[in-house]
Amino acid sequence: MRWLEQAQADREGARLLFEGKSYHLACFVAQQVAEKALKAFLYAQGEELVVGHSVEALCRWAAEFDADLETLREAAAPLDGYYIPTRYPNGLPDSIPARVYTRAVAEEALRLTDLVLHRVQEKMGV
Repeated sequence: MRWLEQAQADREGARLLFEGKSYHLACFVAQQVAEKALKAFLYAQGEELVVGHSVEALCRWAAEFDADLETLREAAAPLDGYYIPTRYPNGLPDSIPARVYTRAVAEEALRLTDLVLHRVQEKMGV
């Protein structure tokens, strides 16, 4: 439950970053929320060591316990694209994350993370 609680707290942080127009960081935190929510689900299934950062891979793993979570995999996979390039000035050609990630991109990232978070909350009965 600690992982899910942290995912929920991070979602609030993503909202604040979005409202503060830090769209690149809102995208990164959106990826983190989905990652932590999926890890929460996997730990709740009895997994003892959940490693990795890929939302797509974590969805695939979670689907081994609940096939319904396979439907999230394709939808949530774009969140993986926000893990590195949103944070580092050398992650993008000839620009920096603060200039590239826009409001519209951050809105979509938050929509995707909410999809994952709400589905995991539903599956965990929270």
